[in-house]
Amino acid sequence: MNFGPQHPAAHGVLRLVLEMDGETVVRADPHIGLLHRGTEKLAESKPFNQSIGYMDRLDYVSMMCNEHAYVRAIENLMGIEAPVRAQYIRTMFDEITRILNHLMWVGSNALDLGAMAVFLYAFREREELMDVYEAVSGARMHAAYYRPGGVYRDLPEQMSKYRESPWHKGGDLKRLNAWREGSMLDYLTEFTNDFPARVDEYESLLTNNRIWKQRTVGIGVVDPERAQGWGMTGAMLRGSGIAWDLRKKQPYAMYDKMDFDIPVGVNGDCYDRYLVRVEEMRQSNRIIRQCVDWLKANPGPVMVQNYKVAPPSRVEMKNDMEALIHHFKLFTEGYGVPAGETYAAVEAPKGEFGCYLVSDGANKPFRVHLRAPGFAHLSSMDAFVRGHMLADVVAMIGTYDLVFGEVDR
Repeated sequence: MNFGPQHPAAHGVLRLVLEMDGETVVRADPHIGLLHRGTEKLAESKPFNQSIGYMDRLDYVSMMCNEHAYVRAIENLMGIEAPVRAQYIRTMFDEITRILNHLMWVGSNALDLGAMAVFLYAFREREELMDVYEAVSGARMHAAYYRPGGVYRDLPEQMSKYRESPWHKGGDLKRLNAWREGSMLDYLTEFTNDFPARVDEYESLLTNNRIWKQRTVGIGVVDPERAQGWGMTGAMLRGSGIAWDLRKKQPYAMYDKMDFDIPVGVNGDCYDRYLVRVEEMRQSNRIIRQCVDWLKANPGPVMVQNYKVAPPSRVEMKNDMEALIHHFKLFTEGYGVPAGETYAAVEAPKGEFGCYLVSDGANKPFRVHLRAPGFAHLSSMDAFVRGHMLADVVAMIGTYDLVFGEVDR
C-alpha cells in the first residue's frame, strides 16, 4: 500500500510503499524525489554569497544552522574568521533555531499521534522566537543572516511592539509589549526566564500521559550499534545512549566556552528520543542565556573589515572611490574563493548537517554537496518498522523529524 505523499503525517512529500500482512508491516520502501529542488546544482551556478538564501530553504525549520555550515565552509577556504561578537551571535541563534525546530517537532509529532493541544502551546513560543528572527533579518523564516566573515548586522536596540488593533486593545496590549520595552537582548532575557516553565507545560501534557507512552514506548527501538551503522546523528543517535554531539566533540563558534549537558536516552525508542529533544530545549535555553549575558557586556564588530567579503559602509563609499568599486564588485561578481576543498559541519537540530565545498578559484563553487541528517535517517526506515503496526509507522516518521527540503536537495 502507498503511505503518502498526501498523508498528513508524511511530512510533505514522502511516499512509503509498504508491504503489509494485515496490520503488520513486512517491508517499507521509502520513495523520495517528489520534491527535488536541485539546491546543490543551483548553488554551483551562482556566486558564493548568493546561495546563502538557498540554505535557509533546505531544512526550513533549522534555517540559520544550515547557513552556518555553508558559511563556515567558505570561511575555511578563504582563511578568514568572524569576530568574537559575531561568533557569540551565531552560537545564540543556532540555539534559538534548535528550540524553534524542537517546538515544531514536539507539536507536529504529538499531532501525528492524536494530541492536538501541544501543537497550539508550542506555536505560542515559536512566535516569540520568530519575532527575534524578524528583528535581525527582516524575515521570520528565511533569514540569510549569517555571512562569510560574520553576520549581516548587529543586534537591534529596540524590539518592534504590538500596536492597537481590533484584536489587541488596552491592558492586553500592555501585557503583550511588556518584554519589548528594551533591546533584543533584554527581550531574550525575559524569554529565557519564562521558557523552562513552558517546557514544563509540554511535559505535563505528554511525558506521563498514558496514551502518549503507549504510542511511543518500545516503538522503533534503535540499538547503539545499528544507529552508528546507519550513520545516524543528533537525537536519533543520542536517544540510543551515544553522547555524540559536534558542539562538544568538535567545537565550533563559541561552544567550547558554553556550559551545557548532552542528554542521552537509554532504550533508543521513540519515547527516549522525545525526552532527549525536550531536554535539549532546556539546554539550549541555558546556552542562549550565557550568550545574552556575554553580548550585553561586550560590544564590538560583527563583520570582518575586509572589502572583498564585506560591503563598506555608506560613509566609506561616499569618501573613498576604491570602497565604492569594492561595493559594486561584491554585489555583482561576488568574490573569488581560493582553490581547494573543505568540509564544514554543524550540530543542526536534526543531526549533523555538513557542507562539502570545492572551489577552483572562481567566484562560484565548483561543487557543493550537502550532508543532510534526514537523508541518512530515512534510509533506515525499513530496518526499524518491520514487525510494527501501520500506526507505528506514523510514530517512526515523526521521531525521525524529517524535512524534505534537505532530504531531497
